[in-house]
Amino acid sequence: MPNAATIRSRVHIPLVFPDGYRTEAEVFTFHGLTDGLEHLALALGAPDPGRSPLVRLHSECLTGDVFGSARCDCGPQLREAAERITETGGYLLYLRQEGRGIGLYNKLDAYALQDSGLDTYAANAALGLPEDGRDYTAAAQMLTTLGATTLRLLTNNPDKAAQLTTHGLTVTERQPTGLHLSPSNLRYLHTKAAGTATTHAHHLPLGA
Repeated sequence: MPNAATIRSRVHIPLVFPDGYRTEAEVFTFHGLTDGLEHLALALGAPDPGRSPLVRLHSECLTGDVFGSARCDCGPQLREAAERITETGGYLLYLRQEGRGIGLYNKLDAYALQDSGLDTYAANAALGLPEDGRDYTAAAQMLTTLGATTLRLLTNNPDKAAQLTTHGLTVTERQPTGLHLSPSNLRYLHTKAAGTATTHAHHLPLGA
């Protein structure tokens, strides 16, 4: 179990997405997160005392979440997660891990290399960067502080469940996110799916 974090503040924020979907969030900030970054936890929906909360670990994507970039599926995944968690009760963790942990400028540099023909993983390698540099220790701290040590996880990435389990949390179910295809992100999604399957082939899928 990671070192304890504490709740720094909580504030109510009404959320409105570009397609008009609305929900209400109780937003938590924290002291003592291991990486020192300003991650957020959004409590959505009414908790069901007889069921584990649904949780999404969403890595920040300025280009997709804010500007609606069609080069990735991050914005649609964020929108989908907000609605699905609101329906069942749980937490959306918004993690400051731009570009799978490499940062905004490096992500844009990787985009430039992708325009020359490299896929997303090869572009990162050409820049001397990891394929996926994300560490979910802070996410485990946040969930532990919120009392969500047993949870259902909304993700297509088995590494998220594996890391949370390593930190002592119990993932009872892994629910996949939808497939948000566009002409601009088709190659990216194919590469991401193939890369995830290869990198994490040793992780057994969790039951639905």
